[in-house]
Amino acid sequence: MTRVALVTGGSGGIGAATCRALASDGFHVLVGYGGSAGKADEVASGCDGAAEPVQVDVTDEDSVAAAVGHATEAGTLAVVVNNAGVADDDLLIRLDPERFDRTVQVNLRGAYLVSRAAVRPMLRARHGRIISVASVVALRGNVGQTAYAASKAGLIGFTKSLAREVARKGITANVVAPGFVATAMTDQLPDAARESLIDLAPTGRPVEADEVAAAIRYLASDAAGSVTGSVLPVDGGAGI
Repeated sequence: MTRVALVTGGSGGIGAATCRALASDGFHVLVGYGGSAGKADEVASGCDGAAEPVQVDVTDEDSVAAAVGHATEAGTLAVVVNNAGVADDDLLIRLDPERFDRTVQVNLRGAYLVSRAAVRPMLRARHGRIISVASVVALRGNVGQTAYAASKAGLIGFTKSLAREVARKGITANVVAPGFVATAMTDQLPDAARESLIDLAPTGRPVEADEVAAAIRYLASDAAGSVTGSVLPVDGGAGI
């Protein structure tokens, strides 16, 4: 049976690297995208025929159900990577409720909707890997990122609780917490915020998207069957 991996936010930097890594391990990868079909097509094309784009709005329950349904039609849904995310950063005093809510809707509620839909077929198969992408700021905070840090910290608590619920069914749930990665999303950060995140790392450099993807690849593998409820930093030591 074909093993399927659904990667939300699959057309971005970390997502694209993850799609390539999982495709190289034999998964049929669904490159989840919200609005950029062209970029998702490019990522899928770079996976040597082992991937296809699928549109999924992680804030919409029907869209999520359709994407998961497509995954189960393509084979056995073995891996879900909750990578879709937004960063709308500002000092708290200037951050209005709508912007805060939107960040939480995408980053946290989106992972909830995708995980909830994916768990059902995984429970039937008694196997699955749910991997969510958080951030080092969830562990130590950062100026101007109260909404983003809160959503990513919530993702960690969500994952630890989910891991306890499904462990006896052969399903693992883990978090990867990257440091600063140069992507289209982080390009939108103010210069000061970018510099502060890079300065946190003893390595003194940004994290590469392929380095994050390598951690996800491990957690998706059979070798990580006893790793669950964990937070794996890929941050150049920024969380030390």
